[in-house]
Amino acid sequence: MFTLYCSLLSFILLGITDRWYLHLTLILIFLPVYLVSLLGNVGMVLLVYVVAQLHTPMYFFLANLSLLDAWYSSAIGTKMLVDQLLPCVSIPYAACFLQMFLFTGLADAKCCLLTSMAYDRDVAIGNPLLYATAVSRRLCLVFLAASGLGGAVSAVVHTTFTFHLSFCSSREVNSFLCDIPPLLAISCNDTSLSELLPFVVCGFIQTATVLAFAGRWRAACTCGSHLTAVAVLYGTLIFMNLCPSSSYTLDTDKMASVFYTLVIPALNPLTYSLRNKEVREVLGRNCK
Repeated sequence: MFTLYCSLLSFILLGITDRWYLHLTLILIFLPVYLVSLLGNVGMVLLVYVVAQLHTPMYFFLANLSLLDAWYSSAIGTKMLVDQLLPCVSIPYAACFLQMFLFTGLADAKCCLLTSMAYDRDVAIGNPLLYATAVSRRLCLVFLAASGLGGAVSAVVHTTFTFHLSFCSSREVNSFLCDIPPLLAISCNDTSLSELLPFVVCGFIQTATVLAFAGRWRAACTCGSHLTAVAVLYGTLIFMNLCPSSSYTLDTDKMASVFYTLVIPALNPLTYSLRNKEVREVLGRNCK
């Protein structure tokens, strides 16, 4: 009866699992991952801000990437952890819209920022003598603003297309967040255009990233950490968005959602920072 009452007012998030005895286990697993992600990314932002040696375009982008990771993992991770303690996880339409807009916008802004970082590394390795002139602080701010604008526009398009659909068959969202694929799965409209849109956006941004390294094998080898981060992120997103709703594997997709929501933000500080000699030296001096 309580579940029915919730469904009349809002969507019901079914969560990662319906087995109550696993909820505490999930909290014990995901809480440390979230804390590692938050501390690692916030620590990276503070390190770049405090240490003058790291006031360069590359670390400017890394700090903003860490800020985005901390922001969007917190937007979803904290609610997911709290929801493990609740019997009925309902979310009003407006809150669901806002959650999707915020999460999609931050995730797409991160994708655009990764593309900007690829071009930055291409100039640094391909034209090192002109790097300081070519990649000025003003250009960095332009790239950052363009990434934010791209994320906002993409979020508006995604959320508008999704919430123009009718959800007449069910109010139960088989996920722990208001993401695009699980909402498309319960729509009674034709969702072919909405299914294609995320794949087109991801494909366009990833193509731009790959073209940044086109013909520059040395750059690709030197920026292995960047390519690793891009491959992991886009591999997960493409896996999720390639599946049409008719053959949608919800349980598998929930694990993929957890991966790009919590695990990838926790791995990025390790991927970029601890493999970076300059960052390791700064950390070593400050720890002594």
